[in-house]
Formats: sequence, C-alpha cells, structure tokens
Amino acid sequence: MTALDVRPATPVAARGGTLVVYRWETAKLVRQVRTRLVALACVVAPFLFAAALEIQTTTPQDTLFGRWVHDSGFAVPLVVLGFAGQWALPALTSVVAGDIFAGEDRHGTWRTILTRSRSRAQVFAGKTLAALTYAVVVTVLLGASSLLAGVLVVGRQPLVGLSGTLIGPGHATALVLAAWASALPPVLAFTGLGLLLSVAGRNGALGIGGPVVIGLVMQLAAMVDLPVPVRTLLLSTPFAAWHGLFADPPFRGPLLWGALVSAAYLLVSVGGAYALLRRRDITGG
Repeated sequence: MTALDVRPATPVAARGGTLVVYRWETAKLVRQVRTRLVALACVVAPFLFAAALEIQTTTPQDTLFGRWVHDSGFAVPLVVLGFAGQWALPALTSVVAGDIFAGEDRHGTWRTILTRSRSRAQVFAGKTLAALTYAVVVTVLLGASSLLAGVLVVGRQPLVGLSGTLIGPGHATALVLAAWASALPPVLAFTGLGLLLSVAGRNGALGIGGPVVIGLVMQLAAMVDLPVPVRTLLLSTPFAAWHGLFADPPFRGPLLWGALVSAAYLLVSVGGAYALLRRRDITGG
C-alpha cells in the first residue's frame, strides 16, 4: 500500500466514497463539450439519416430491413442498429471509457484525487460506473431517436418480418425496443475494453480508438470461414442476435448467449483494468 492510498474504509464509507466519485465524474461528463456533442449527434443523426433515405429512390439492400425503409418507419431504427453495431456504438461509448482514466495521467492529477480521502478502489468504481452510465445513455438516445425518426419521417406502417409475416405497429414498436435493448450487453463489454486500454495504455487515443479497431477486426473475422463456436465468442456477434426476434416463431438463444459472452468480456476487462491500476506506482510520477 502506498502513501497515497487511504486506510481501509467501512462498507458504508466505501459505498459513500464511490458514490461521491460517481457523482463528480458524471458532473464532469455533463459539462464536457465532447460528450454533449456526442449526445446531440445521437439525437440528430437518425433524423438526418431517415430524411436522406426518404428522398432517395434506392434502399440499403445490404441490410436485412433495408429494403423496407420506404414502406415502414420501423425498419429505420433496425437499419441504424445494424450499422451502429458494426462501428458506431463501440466508438460512441469509448469516447468516455477510453479517456476517463488516461485523462488523469495526461493531466497528472492522480495524486490529487487519491489524497482526498478516496481509495483507488473507490475512484476506480466511481469512474467505471460513470463510463457505463454514459454508454447506456448514448445507446438509449440513439435507439429512441432512431425509432422516433422512422415513425415521424416514414410512418407507422406494419413491418414485414424475416419470415414474411406482417408485424403490427404496436408489436413492431416492442420488438424494435427489445432489439436495441439487446445491444446494451455488447455495448457495456466494449466500454470495459475501453476502460482496460485507458488504464493500460495511459493514452486517450489508444483507449478511444482501440475498441473501434477491435470491433472492426472482429467484424472482418466473422466474415471469413471461422468455426461457429469461434464466431459465437466474438464480441461483434451479439450485436446481430436481435435478428431472431423478427422470425416466426422467434428464437432467443443467440440473445442469451450473446449476453453471457458480453458479460465475460466486461468482467475480464474491468477486472484487468482494476488489477493494473491497483499495482501502479502513483507516488513515482
């Protein structure tokens, strides 16, 4: 234990210290121009995308629901989700996760933080919770805005499912929300990767860009003829697990497996990040 680590705290004090760090970190995120711009982009971009599709005669045929974007507004959020799972969501979430620890190295503020009656565990837990919260918020904003843009720009027409059956507006809304909710586990897992790279590399560029590169590599790996068990272990695979919801009858096995794989990535990444931070010699620099 270094001189900058505080004495062991009681469970109540530890929880209180973590919540103080969490509130402080979320307040900093709210004030940052970068995070505000990302949140604004999550709200505005789907409307621009839906408007662009509406004035075009062609459709994005390379996605499952791309051919229906002119016929049903519920196809729009599914097309957005298909594209977002490839690179946008890992990039959006790592904007905070990839720099939330590296920023302290860049500004040389670790000593200041750890001498304010906050242990490394409390600081790590508070920052991690703030990064995970931000990841959930931007995902919800993007999903809700995509659904609203599709309904307002295109309309509430029934959606054609993957089995050719028509899905009514009420059921389609529920399925679209469930599809976006299924993206949260891999989003949180990519957030964990950003946290790990932020601590390990002490560099915001590595922490922000690393998860994006990892996601793209996994996307490319999924396109080659890999064994099915290997493909199911890729973190990019859970982003497509929602497809089974739109079959008749629906199959939900990939959703459960994707959540388990994502949880494993998250636990390993967060555990590794904490192990590295706990062993770091803050007093030396």
